[in-house]
Amino acid sequence: MMSRADGLVQRRNVNRDNTDGVSKENGQSAADKLDYEEDIDDGDSKETRLTLMEEVLLLGLKDKEGYTSFWNDSISSGLRGCILVELALRQRIELEKAGMRRKSLQMRKVIIKNETPTGDVLLDEALKHIKETNPPETIQSWIEYLSGETWNPLKIKYQLKNVRERLAKNLVEKGVLTTEKQNFLLFDMTTHPLTDNEAKVRLVKKVQDAVLSRWINDPHRMDKRLLALLLLAQASDVLESAFSPLNDEDYELATRRLRELSDMDLEVESMKGSTNDVIWAVFANFNK
Repeated sequence: MMSRADGLVQRRNVNRDNTDGVSKENGQSAADKLDYEEDIDDGDSKETRLTLMEEVLLLGLKDKEGYTSFWNDSISSGLRGCILVELALRQRIELEKAGMRRKSLQMRKVIIKNETPTGDVLLDEALKHIKETNPPETIQSWIEYLSGETWNPLKIKYQLKNVRERLAKNLVEKGVLTTEKQNFLLFDMTTHPLTDNEAKVRLVKKVQDAVLSRWINDPHRMDKRLLALLLLAQASDVLESAFSPLNDEDYELATRRLRELSDMDLEVESMKGSTNDVIWAVFANFNK
């Protein structure tokens, strides 16, 4: 009888432990989901939610023509920076600890924080490359690898191809752009003119408000996603479409405030409070 009673007690303890384990696992999963949902919420759930990459591309696209400027040689690497920051905001990657010697942002390696797929093809492709790379690489290296701008033939396989076209197709699926064929004398090109003017207007207004009526003179009090959008749009040289409609006074104020962000000591900012080191490291790469 004692043996059976002990057995019953033991089994009851095992069940309780398993239940606790499931509860903790579900709780963690729910917390991760909540963090993600809060992170991508732009304040209006009825609006089409866009990733950082899609927002930067949309700012850079000519509305009627449906393609980016042929003279913009910054947007390619800028979009790769967006991918890294988006992964960080979704809690998938982070930088290694600075350590006692206080490694600089540019020297710290990118490591996996959570290898769960995001559901976005581009993000998951980049996440897979980062996960499979050992030893880890720096932010600068990953921007070069993902852009295909590396002299190392062993790293060419990490290049993300046709990024602009793939992002444009995402925007077509979301009803923001449409698809057309245009003839440029010597060749035909697929273009993606704007079809949802409201989406572009909302995006432009969000950028304008961030540096004018809703300006916060402290990047650590600013929404991380909005801060990243400002820094990455500037690095990608696509802010002119958002600032050109402004009057001279507002234009000067907006550009001055962006310069203030650019002139910050990024190493110092990355050590303050609750911050996302990947954002600062990506911008440091473009701001060197």
